[in-house]
Amino acid sequence: MPTGVAIRDPRGQLFDAAERVLLRAGTDGLTSRAVTDEAGVAKGVLHRHFADFDAFLTDLALDRIARIAGQAQALRAAAGAGTVAGNLTAALPALFTPQALALTRVIIGRDELRARLRAATGSRLPLLTEATAMVSGYLTAEQQLGRVAAGADVATLAAMLLGAVHLLFTDADGAPPDADVARVVAAALAGGQAAR
Repeated sequence: MPTGVAIRDPRGQLFDAAERVLLRAGTDGLTSRAVTDEAGVAKGVLHRHFADFDAFLTDLALDRIARIAGQAQALRAAAGAGTVAGNLTAALPALFTPQALALTRVIIGRDELRARLRAATGSRLPLLTEATAMVSGYLTAEQQLGRVAAGADVATLAAMLLGAVHLLFTDADGAPPDADVARVVAAALAGGQAAR
């Protein structure tokens, strides 16, 4: 990239480049140089917008967490429509894209990044905590509508669903079949006789 050429949305361009690097080279290949090379910009562009590489990764994760907030709003809006199992089966795979899984590995593996994200979000494990809150919020909305049993522990049910579905996505080459996600959701809901 020639010096002096304006870059449209440099933050977004760098974030997208980081995800591509993660998918191609894994967490070990994620460096500031790899990101700027992938984005086709000078290395100084990253440092012009972020104090250091962990600040960049923190903002990347916070941007992706903000996306979960939008997904949560859409899922809560579905409360009362369709079936509880159907709504969850449709929503859960979007939380476990290859990019989200790769970013989760980065968060787990980088202590400084995790500390910064905890300070910013209050989450014990950023991304997964917000995803669990999304499912819990939806189940609470359905519980208030009488479509989830009044005695169901929605916080525990949400954590169980997230953990089980996460395993489906980390244990497969590519996304697991929708039938596998549906089976896990149905078993979790039936196990506690949560959904009506």
